[in-house]
This record gives sequence, C-alpha cells and structure tokens, in this order.
Amino acid sequence: MTAHVTYTGDLRTKSIHIKSGSVIETDAPVDNQGKGERFSPTDLVVVALATCMVTTLGIAAPVHDLDVDGAECEVTKIMTSNPRKIGEIVVAVRFPHSKPFSEKQRSKIVHICNTCPVFESLHPDCKKTLSFEWPK
Repeated sequence: MTAHVTYTGDLRTKSIHIKSGSVIETDAPVDNQGKGERFSPTDLVVVALATCMVTTLGIAAPVHDLDVDGAECEVTKIMTSNPRKIGEIVVAVRFPHSKPFSEKQRSKIVHICNTCPVFESLHPDCKKTLSFEWPK
C-alpha cells in the first residue's frame, strides 16, 4: 500500500504516506464549493508533473553531466468543463543557479521532462505546455 486516504468532511481529505508518515491534506477549490485552504486534488496532479520532471532530471544529472540543482518550476493548471477536468498544464522550468547548457544537454533535458513517468501517465487529451528558461 502506498497511502491511506480519509475523507474528513467539509470537502477535505487527509492522506498519509505509509512508509514515511508524511501527511497531505486537500480541499475542494473555491470554484467548486470548497474552501481552497489547501491544494486541491487537481492541484496535486499538476504539481506531481513538475516535481516528477525535476526529480527525473536529478536522477539523470550525473549521467549526462547536468547541473540542475536549484531548478524551479512555475505551474499553472487550466481547467475545462463538460466534463470538468484538467485541460492543460503549463510548466515553466528555470535553472537559475546552473552553468550554461550545450545544445545536446538542452535537448536531453527537454526529452527527460517530456518522458518522465507522470508526463507519460497523464491522458493524451490533457495538454502539457512546457517552457524552459536556460541559464546564461
């Protein structure tokens, strides 16, 4: 088992990671009858994409001589209706503390981000828009 999830009422959940005991609470968003005091479940999906991208970059960094420490992502979720779902995830990736990357390294970084496990797991109808701000 990965996690235990409890609906605690008032459109809130509490999830406990079994191995670590780490806790995540969610709220329904304000535009869907919630308080918006925590990440919503769909917020977690878009954050999962960004964290998976940079984690996968971190795993690949030593093999491809990439300095990705301090990489940052700004994530935007765009919802659609009928059905209500994530229509697009926009991720802007920045490398503020890195040395400049060669074209080969840039290509590798883009490939890694576009093939991380969460990216590959998302439905093909969910548009993923990635941009990269390269170090100078």
